[in-house]
Amino acid sequence: MTTTDLAEASEQSTPLSGADSAAGQSVAGLLRPYLGTFAAVMILQVIGAVAGLAPLLAIVELGRTLLSPGPIDHGHIEIVVIAGAVGLFVRLLFTAASSGIGHLLDARVELSFRRKLAARLGRVPIGWLSDRRTGELAKVVGEDVGAVHPLIAHAPGELVSAFVVPLVSLIYLFTIDWRLTLITMIPVALSVVLIPLMMTSKRRREQLDLDAAMGQISNAAIEFVQGIAVVKAFGGGERAHRKFHTATNDFTDSFLRWVFGLAPIAAGLALVLSPPFVLLVVLIGGTVAITNGSLAPADLLPFLLLGLGLTAPIAALGHGFDDLQAARRAAGRIRDVLAEPSLPEPARPVAPQGHRVEMRAVRFGYEADREVLRGIDLVLEPGTVTAIVGSSGSGKSTLVSLLPRFFDPSSGSVTLGGVDLRELGSSELYRKVSFVFQDVRLLRASVADNIALAVPHADLDDVVRAARLAHIHERILELPRGYESVIGADVELSGGEAQRISLARALLGDRPLLVLDEATAFADPQTEQAVRQTLSTLAGERTILVIAHRLTTVADADTVVVLENGSIVERGRPAELLARNGKFAEFWRSHRSAITDETEASVLRGDELR
Repeated sequence: MTTTDLAEASEQSTPLSGADSAAGQSVAGLLRPYLGTFAAVMILQVIGAVAGLAPLLAIVELGRTLLSPGPIDHGHIEIVVIAGAVGLFVRLLFTAASSGIGHLLDARVELSFRRKLAARLGRVPIGWLSDRRTGELAKVVGEDVGAVHPLIAHAPGELVSAFVVPLVSLIYLFTIDWRLTLITMIPVALSVVLIPLMMTSKRRREQLDLDAAMGQISNAAIEFVQGIAVVKAFGGGERAHRKFHTATNDFTDSFLRWVFGLAPIAAGLALVLSPPFVLLVVLIGGTVAITNGSLAPADLLPFLLLGLGLTAPIAALGHGFDDLQAARRAAGRIRDVLAEPSLPEPARPVAPQGHRVEMRAVRFGYEADREVLRGIDLVLEPGTVTAIVGSSGSGKSTLVSLLPRFFDPSSGSVTLGGVDLRELGSSELYRKVSFVFQDVRLLRASVADNIALAVPHADLDDVVRAARLAHIHERILELPRGYESVIGADVELSGGEAQRISLARALLGDRPLLVLDEATAFADPQTEQAVRQTLSTLAGERTILVIAHRLTTVADADTVVVLENGSIVERGRPAELLARNGKFAEFWRSHRSAITDETEASVLRGDELR
C-alpha cells in the first residue's frame, strides 16, 4: 500500500475522539464509547445469575419441606417446582441474551480497533513504520485485536457472576445460620489470599518476558521466510535456522519460568475451589453444628448446594485469568500504537506555487545525539535530474526520505513550490511526489490494480500506457491472465519486474516530483537502458531525484550531489566533477573498473557526459 492510499484511508476512516486522543488513554478509555452496551450485558447477566439461583433454592426448599415433620403441602411443592423451572428458563434466556450481545459487542470493538489502527498507521510518519518490525505490527493488528475477545465477550458476565451469585447466596445463608456461613466462606477466603499471588510484579515480569519471546519467534519466522531465497543462495541456512532456534529456546525458557512460577499457586487455587474441598469444609462445619444442636439437619442442605455456588464463579475467573491478563496486555499494546503521535498536519494548508524543491540548512538524526544529515543545502530545479552518490551510510536514503516526508528535519526546512512541507497537507504532498524504492512491495491483487494503486479510477488504457513507459507491458501480456493476473496467486514476479510495476505505478500517478532509489537495480542492461531513456524523456516534465549506484544513472543527471558523513562535499555536472578529480572522480574510477559493457563506458567518456 502506498503512502497516498494510507493517507486517503486515514481520511475516510472513523476519526478518533480528537486529533491524538488515544495518547495516554487507558484500556478503559479505549472502551468508553461502548459503556452503554457493556452495562446492558452486565444487567442481563445479573438477572440471569440471580435467576440461576432459583433452581438451587427450589431444591433447598423441597428438601426442607420433605424433611419437615407433618403432612406434605403438595400445593407448596408445586409452587416451588414451578418457581425453580421459571428461574431456570429466565437464566437461560438472559444469559444467552447477555452472551449474544457480548459477542456482538466484541465484533464491533475488534472492527473499531482495526479501523483505528489502520487510520493511526496511515497518520504516523512512514519512517516510524520502517523502524518497526513487520512481525510486531502484524501481531498488534492481528493477534492482539483478536486476543481482546475474552475481555469484551466474557469478562463482564464472569465478573458479574463472581460477585452477584456469592453475594445473594451469602445473604440467604446468613438468614439460616451465620456461623456456618462463615465456615462455608473459608474456601473463598483462601482463594482471595492466593489470587493476588498470581499478579505480583515477578509474575507480571515473567508474562511480559513470555510475550516478548513470542514476538521474537514471530519476527524470526517472518524474516526467515521473507529472506529464504537469499539465505539459500548464500548458504546461510544454518545461521538463519540458528536465529529461529535461539528465539524458540528463549521462548521455552521464558515459558518454563512462567509455568513453574504459577504452577504451585494455580494448584493451590484449584484445590481450595474444588467441589470436594468445599463439600468437606461444609460437612465438617455442619456436622459440628448439628451435633451441638445449633443447626437442624435439613438446614445443612442449602449450605451444601449454595456453598458450591460461592466458589464456582471464582473458579471460572481463575480458569480464565490467563486469558484476561493476556487480553489486557494486548489492549495495552493496541493503546500504545493508537497513542503514537500522528504526522503533524497544518491547520490551514498552504498551496505550493510550482514544484521547485529547496532544502535549507537541513539537519536530521534518528537519535538526538547522532546526526545523519548535517546542514544540507540543495535546490532541485523543475525539469532536472539530480543524482545523489556516496558511500554506504553517507545519508543518501535519509535525504531522499525527507521529500515524501517520511521524517521531518530536526532543523532547517524542506520546501516545495516555496512552501515548507510541514505547511503542506499530506494529501496535497502525495499528489506532488511519487517514489520508487529498491525494496518493492506489491499487493496480492491484479497487475492492473497494483499499477493503478495511486489512481484507483484509472482506466485500462492509462494503465497500459504507464506499463509501456516502464517497459513492462510485453512481460505482462505473457502472464496467464495478462493485466488481470493476480500477483502471488497467478504469478510471481522477479525483482526487476516488480520494480518496473512500481515504476509504472509512479508514472501513472503523474506527479511533478519523482524520487527514485535505483529503480532499475534488478533490471537487465537492455531494459535498464530503455527505462533510462523513458525517464530522460520525461525529465522535462518532472523534477527527478535519484539515488545513484550505477554510472549510467550518473551520466544521465543534470546535477550530481556527493554526500559524505551526512554533508554535501561536491556538486555539479558530471563532466565538471570528473575534471575536479575529487570525490566524484574517485567514485567514478572505483565503479568504472567493474564495467564490462563498452557501450556504457563510452557514455561516460567524451561529449556524451552532459
